[in-house]
Amino acid sequence: MKILLAPSETKKSGGEYPFDIRTLLFEALTPNRMKLLHTYTNIIQQGDMQKLSKMFGIKKESEILKYTKDTIHELTMKAIERYTGVAFEYLDYEKLPHTAQTYIDKHVILFSNLFGPIRASDLIPEYKLKQGEALEDIKVEKFYHEHSAILIENYLKDTEILDLRAGFYDKFYTPTKPYTTLKFIKNGKVVSHWAKAYRGIVLREIAKAEVNTLADFMKLPIEGLSLHEIHTKKHKTEIIYTID
Repeated sequence: MKILLAPSETKKSGGEYPFDIRTLLFEALTPNRMKLLHTYTNIIQQGDMQKLSKMFGIKKESEILKYTKDTIHELTMKAIERYTGVAFEYLDYEKLPHTAQTYIDKHVILFSNLFGPIRASDLIPEYKLKQGEALEDIKVEKFYHEHSAILIENYLKDTEILDLRAGFYDKFYTPTKPYTTLKFIKNGKVVSHWAKAYRGIVLREIAKAEVNTLADFMKLPIEGLSLHEIHTKKHKTEIIYTID
């Protein structure tokens, strides 16, 4: 089973290892990634605060300046440790047992707005790129759909898929084979912020139990969640949980 996960716009600073873009998932994507990275770097080097504000999704100049780095020469850490949004906070990767961390490293695929599909264990530098923001005339989600969707499809052809991403990332890749997603409701209404938290919680419990099939996942008790119903339409199965 492979688990698809969205990134977060907030990230941890620092790192330990030099960046080698060729080591990311799908080495064949390297020329495309380099094209985006060069475009991103050129925008930074131009120093146009209005452009940078738009690209980073930040208004305050002192905050913008924090991200005007030469990304390709920045030190790296695991992608799963780099991201610090709500889902990652509740996953709390650093405090998981080593076996659970190894499970996540091997089973989770993230969808970076700059680097495209990457493994949880792939080493990436800090960067800042607002979700859905184009790089000059390149719509990133469309770009990666064009260049990586077939690679992902082949990579996932012999495994089950649990898709924990936010809906925006369907634009990068939507499976054409059966896959499963989750929805969370509270007081009869679909939640958004808490959905991020529970994606992290669900992944944490999956990793601790080292779940390898969707059938085993369905049997996994998750504190605070009750199974409400299951919908299947074409390739997509949606499991709906009620937040207790």
